[in-house]
Amino acid sequence: MSRERALVTGASSGIGMEIARILASQNCDLVICARRKKELEDFSEELIDKYGINCEVIIADLTTEKGVDGIIKNTKNIDILVNNAGFGILGDHAEMPLDRQLQMIDLNIHALTRLTHEFSNQMIAKGRGRIMNVASIAAYISGPGFAVYCATKAYVLSYSRALHKELKNRGVTVTALCPGYVVTGFQEVAGMKLSRMEKLSAVPANKVANIAIKSMRKGRREVMPGIVNKPLPLVTRITPMWLQLIIVKQILK
Repeated sequence: MSRERALVTGASSGIGMEIARILASQNCDLVICARRKKELEDFSEELIDKYGINCEVIIADLTTEKGVDGIIKNTKNIDILVNNAGFGILGDHAEMPLDRQLQMIDLNIHALTRLTHEFSNQMIAKGRGRIMNVASIAAYISGPGFAVYCATKAYVLSYSRALHKELKNRGVTVTALCPGYVVTGFQEVAGMKLSRMEKLSAVPANKVANIAIKSMRKGRREVMPGIVNKPLPLVTRITPMWLQLIIVKQILK
């Protein structure tokens, strides 16, 4: 029986790296994608040496059409797609550089949607496949000071829920991963300083990845690692929006 083949974007660090590592340990061949060439090549060598898998490296900037086109053109026979690449920046929308915010939309929404469309069709043709789209607990809130990021992750969650229903009877599962605070380099890129409570509730990236892979294998629609995070969807449904906005604004200060 041939090995599964997985494509993982944003695989040079954080959750994406840990997901790729777990898939390699499960004897999956990999295609790993990120912008950082040295980190990705070093990681690929580590996986090949340790697990004896095939691992292809694609250096691409998925905020650009060229980067997404390159993956679609050069990658076939994917059984598992993990759309992990994404970023956020903290600050008031009107005061932040617009081009950087549009790049966030290009990566978090546009690239994810194009890759999902392409590889879901390949999976449908085979009658099997698994897709994991990395959203966030930010998908459940409106975030003053994090407006575009929260909106992009709300899109990922809503899109993934709908595709889960559309594709599950065609042999393809879609899982939305909604992590809270994770020990990665995300906060540095976003310009965030975590509070004491946020640091205490943070979940290590390898634990998030392990929960994510188990949930994907079970075909779950969505998963939110971390006991502290699980009440959030209910809380947002019962808390008035005006109060939610005040609370989130204070948290993100």
